[in-house]
Amino acid sequence: MNRIKNIATRGDTPVLALAVVTGFLVALLIAGFETLADSIVLEHVKELARWQIVIAPGIGLILAHLILRYLGGRTTPATSDEFVRAFHEKNPRLSIRELPAKLLAGVATIGSGGALGLEGPSIYAGSVTGLAVRDRFQNWLRREDVRILLTAGAAAGVAAVFKAPATGVLFALEAPYRDDVNRKALLPSLLAAATSYVTYINLIGHDAVVPFLDNPQFRLGADSDQMWFTANDLTAMFSGVEAGDMLGALVIGIGAGVGGRSMAWLVRWAKSQSKSENFLPRILLGGVLLALLALWADFVFDAPLTIGPGQEAMSWVVNPDHGLGLIALLFGMRLAATVVTLGAGGVGGLFIPLAVQGVILGQFTGEILQAERPGLYPTLGLAAFLGAGYKAPIAAVMFVAESTGASFVVPALIAAAVSQVVGGKSSVAEHQQNVRLGHLERRFTLPITSALTTDVLTVPPDATTSEFVYLHVLGRRQRSVPVVDKDNYLGMISLSDLSEVERSSWDETPVSELLRNDLPVARPSWSLRDTVAAMEDYEIDVLAVTDESNAFIGVVYEEDILKLDEILEETGG
Repeated sequence: MNRIKNIATRGDTPVLALAVVTGFLVALLIAGFETLADSIVLEHVKELARWQIVIAPGIGLILAHLILRYLGGRTTPATSDEFVRAFHEKNPRLSIRELPAKLLAGVATIGSGGALGLEGPSIYAGSVTGLAVRDRFQNWLRREDVRILLTAGAAAGVAAVFKAPATGVLFALEAPYRDDVNRKALLPSLLAAATSYVTYINLIGHDAVVPFLDNPQFRLGADSDQMWFTANDLTAMFSGVEAGDMLGALVIGIGAGVGGRSMAWLVRWAKSQSKSENFLPRILLGGVLLALLALWADFVFDAPLTIGPGQEAMSWVVNPDHGLGLIALLFGMRLAATVVTLGAGGVGGLFIPLAVQGVILGQFTGEILQAERPGLYPTLGLAAFLGAGYKAPIAAVMFVAESTGASFVVPALIAAAVSQVVGGKSSVAEHQQNVRLGHLERRFTLPITSALTTDVLTVPPDATTSEFVYLHVLGRRQRSVPVVDKDNYLGMISLSDLSEVERSSWDETPVSELLRNDLPVARPSWSLRDTVAAMEDYEIDVLAVTDESNAFIGVVYEEDILKLDEILEETGG
C-alpha cells in the first residue's frame, strides 16, 4: 500500500495520468473532425459535377473566412503554428473558445478541396485539449507541466490523424525547435500518442494516410490506370539496401533541401498575405486561381489533382507510365495550389502537402535514375521533403518506418539528413526556434518592459547638487538619477560625477552642468539582452528608457534583470 501511495503522489504521476486522458479526448475530437471533413464533405464534393468541383475550393475559402470572423471572433487561420507559438510563451495559452471555429473552418477549407492537410487543425485541437486538461487539474500539477501537456496533446493529434503514434511523439518533440528537441515531454507524449492512436483506429480504422503504402497491396495509379503488388512483391521491394539506393537518397536529399527551402519561403509569404485586411479581393483571387488550377489539372491529367490534401496526386504520380514533364508539372501545380490556399486564408496543415511534394520529387528522381524498386524513391522523397520543410527529420523517417517497414529507414535517414543540410534554417513553422534556451538565456529574450521601473523620482535640471546628494544619494540610496525637464529626458546624474565640483559649490551648481548626455538611451522595443549589452559597453548599472520623442518612460536597473528569486521561480526552485 505504501508503494502504491508513493507512486500516486510522486511528482510525475498526475501529468502521466492526465496525458492518457488527453490522448483519449483528442482521439474523440479528431475522429469527429476527420469524419466530417474527409469522409462526409470532401467525399460529397468529389461526387459533384466537374464544374462544381472546380469552384468548391473558392466557396470553402469564403465559408472559412466567415466562420473565423463571426464564430471565432476574428481569430486567425493559424493552427499548428499556434502550438509552436504557445510553446515558447512564458505562460502558454490557447483559447478553447476558438477551437470550434478553427475546426469548422478546417472542414470548410479541406472538405471543399483546399490543398491543405488535416493535421493542422488536429495539432491545434490536441494542443488546446492538453492546455484545457492542465487548467482543469492545475492544482495537481507543477508549473512546468503546462508545456508537457501542451506537447502531449499535439503528439496525440498527429498520432491520431496519421495513425502513426511514434511519428506523433517525435513530431511534437521536434516541432518547437530547428536543432533541438523537447525531451522533458517524452514519456507523457508517448502515453498520449499511444492512447490517441488506439482509440482512433478503433473509431475510424487504420487505412494508410499515404495511399500507395496501404499494405498488403499497393495501389499505384488512379482511375483505369492501376497497378497492384501482392505481399510477396512487397517483400522483395522492401528487402535489403543497395548501393544505388544510397546514391538516390543523396540526390533526393539535395533536391528536397532546395525544394523545402523554396517552399518554406513561399509558405511564409502566403501566411503574411493571409493576414492582410483586404480579405475579399484575397479570397476571390484565391478562389479563381484554385479553379483555374483545377481546370488545368483536369485537362492535363484527366483528373483535378490539385483538389484536396493530395492523396489522389500521390496515387497518380507513382504510376511509372507517366512522363517526366507531367510529373514536374504536377509538382508545380500542387505547390501553387497549397500556396494559394494558404494565402487566401484557408485553414489546414502542411504535413500532407509537404509529403505530396516529396512523393512527386521522389518519383521524378526515380524515373531519371531508372530505379527498379517501385515505391522506394517516392517514399524517400516523402521523408526528405517532409523533414526539410518542418525541420523534423526524425519524425519524417519514423513516418516512413511506421508506414513501410524498417528496410527503407537507412536510405530515408540519408535523404532526410542531406535535405536538412541543404535546406538550412528555413522552415514552414512560423514560430520555430533554433534550440531550447536556458533559464537565463530565455530571460534575456524578454522585452525591456519586463524589468522596467516607471515609478522613478527624477531630478529637474535646475535642482542643485546639494538637493541631488541629500534627497537622492543619502535619502533614497540612489547612485544614478535621470534628469528630466517636464517629460523630456536630458541625461543621467551620478554620484561619481560630483568629483568635478568642490563641496562648497554644491549649493550653487545645478545638476544640468554635471549630467551626462552621452550615455545610451533604451527604447521600449529593446530586449533585456540589448539592455545588458548597452550597460556592459558603458559600464553602468542603470539605463533610462524613452520613447521616440525622447519622453521619459522609466529606468531599468541591472539588479532587476537578474533577481535571484525570479531565477529560482523560473527553475521551479
